[in-house]
Amino acid sequence: MSERTKAYTQAGVDIAKGNLFVQRIKTKVASTFSKGVLTDLGGFGGLFKLDIEGYTEPILVSSTDGVGTKLKLAFLFDLHHTVGIDLVAMSVNDVLVQGAKPLFFLDYFATGHLEVEKAEAVISGIVEGCKESGCALLGGETAEMPDFYGPGEYDLSGFCVGVVDYDKIIDGSKIRQGDVLIGIESSGLHSNGFSLVRKLLSQSKLKKEDTFPGTEKKVWEVLLTPTKIYVKPVLNILRDMEIKGMVHVTGGGFYDNIPRVLPKGVKVRIDFNAFPKLPVFEWIKEEGKLRWEEMASIFNCGIGYILIVNPELKEDIILRLKAFDLNSYEIGQVLSLDKKEEEKVEIVF
Repeated sequence: MSERTKAYTQAGVDIAKGNLFVQRIKTKVASTFSKGVLTDLGGFGGLFKLDIEGYTEPILVSSTDGVGTKLKLAFLFDLHHTVGIDLVAMSVNDVLVQGAKPLFFLDYFATGHLEVEKAEAVISGIVEGCKESGCALLGGETAEMPDFYGPGEYDLSGFCVGVVDYDKIIDGSKIRQGDVLIGIESSGLHSNGFSLVRKLLSQSKLKKEDTFPGTEKKVWEVLLTPTKIYVKPVLNILRDMEIKGMVHVTGGGFYDNIPRVLPKGVKVRIDFNAFPKLPVFEWIKEEGKLRWEEMASIFNCGIGYILIVNPELKEDIILRLKAFDLNSYEIGQVLSLDKKEEEKVEIVF
């Protein structure tokens, strides 16, 4: 222990351990770097040179998010890799909605006492998420705050910046009556609704290594399945076909998220029987004694991302998604909204 840092270490902040952590993750972080990255890990700020070739009027799109109380299950099960993927997914899927390609990502990791191996597992997940979405992990912050978090606990935040050409921004304004909704499968719960999930898990008495009902997987595998990242397949579709609107189905489910992209004068009708429900959603419904109407207000129920397109394109898009090993379904259509109607989402159960 250096005499210079002795007082801080005795107060609960280990600077040497923090430096060791940075050294251990440097190679992993560098593996995400694209040609636009101009700085190495450890600077005060990350520099990124925007390649404007191919863009007429490049617009930056930014998003920030966390993982929420899903972290509580990571603590309970002592498994920390998948929440790093979740962190990236929640932000890159959001910028994708407007047609943007993710460029770079920054993370914030805060804990009471830095446990290097646990933190490294989280960062490994973040690195994996960045690679899957094609964006660079440009930098981050590791904050050690004694007495602020409970033993073994930490919090995560993520920040993403993407780019889209001005005339290719997707804002839903082109959506018209007769367009169809293509729902792309989710991997499970993604990163929403875990306050309820944890309550139901506690009352069910299921344990980490138990087989999850309706599956051959263990409880931890099902509940900590990371959020699916839709960036590469959707950008591939956008290269050749027009998508009029997109929805990242997160907290608030169908009822809260779909209206965010709909222009005035239209609504959508969803056929809730058009796609399969994963066992985890069946379990939540049964364990919580909920109706599907309630489920659709909280969870993605098996559809993590929605494309709104001209009906002539639906078959080609579904086939394209299949090539990326993604199941997708025509789950609804766009209808005219009567002036007397208030609800912009109608679901047929």
